[in-house]
This record gives sequence, C-alpha cells and structure tokens, in this order.
Amino acid sequence: MPVFLHVGCGQNTKVRTTRALNTPDWKELRLDIDPAVTPDIVGSMTDMRAVADGSVDAVYSSHNIEHLYPHEVPVALAEFRRVLKPEGFAIVTCPDLQAVAELIAQDKLTQPAYQSPAGPISPLDILYGHRPALARGNLFMAHRTGFTLSSLMHTFKAAGFATCAGKRQPPPAYALWVLAAKQSLPEATLRQLSAMHFPN
Repeated sequence: MPVFLHVGCGQNTKVRTTRALNTPDWKELRLDIDPAVTPDIVGSMTDMRAVADGSVDAVYSSHNIEHLYPHEVPVALAEFRRVLKPEGFAIVTCPDLQAVAELIAQDKLTQPAYQSPAGPISPLDILYGHRPALARGNLFMAHRTGFTLSSLMHTFKAAGFATCAGKRQPPPAYALWVLAAKQSLPEATLRQLSAMHFPN
C-alpha cells in the first residue's frame, strides 16, 4: 500500500486531504510540530529526520509553507524531496497572495474575505496569520512568507523537483495548489495526477 506523509497535519486526517489520498488505497503517516495533535511523528517541515530517505510515495502539506521564513522554504522542500521515493510527488496548498492583493487594492484589508469554522477571515489574516489564534498565543499560526502561483512553481523547480503543475483555486478559497514530482513525468500523467488531487 502506498504511503503519504501528511506534513503539518494539525488535527486533520486524510479525510481533509485530496480525493485520491482520502481512499483505502493510501496509508497516512501524520507529522506535526505540535505533540498535542497526536501525530505519528513529531517534527518540523525543515527537520523530518525521523522519516527515512525515499520512504514515502507522496507528501501532502496544506497551509503550512507560508508559516516558514523565506530562507527556510528551500530547506523544507529539500526534506520533501529527500523522503520521497524516486517516483514520488508532493502536493502543497497555500494562500494565493495575488488574489489577496486584489482585495487589498480595493481597500478591503480588514473586511471578511470569507467565513471559516474559526470565524471571518480577512486579507490581513491571510497575509500574516489568523489574528485571534495569534492573540491566544498560538504563534505557530503566524505567516512569514507567501506566494503567487508562478513564484511557488518556480520555488519547487529551484528545489530540484523535475515536473510541476499548478492551479489557482478561486475565492472563497484564495488558495494555490501545486503538484511537484521528483522525476520527469509525461504531460498526460501529470494532468491525470492533477485531476485526481486538485480541487474541482
């Protein structure tokens, strides 16, 4: 059975990943920096030494990469590449700063962009982290970097991923999705994988 590493899982399980990963065909291995969420492995994106080289078929990371400082992003992506099998791939989703910037240009910095289970989310929250969570002392929620689709795909390619596909998920998601493979993939295979894992 293929294994995917759920990086920065928080309270989430495979149910909140992708359509293809949320099946009996995949085994989930949960990794998080916070022991309180009872992950299988306690560790950070930039130091996953508890995960062996070439040991997982996929890496999934939702809304984690923006919590890193810019200089840490290549370190995290190098860790993703290290733990992936040669034919493996990574799926990353994070805020779409291009879409957020459009709201800011309309002078809507603190107006709700959408409603979340944690309450209204503004462009300011998307840029710098959810303010109520930060106020409660959860500084893990701070955002320290951000991406447009082209800059995120460039970052993966610079980190040594051979093939990359991306998608902008429109409002109210305000999200970017990238699927990056360790080896070169035919265009048809990349499209098929993207269709299986990207949101509709």
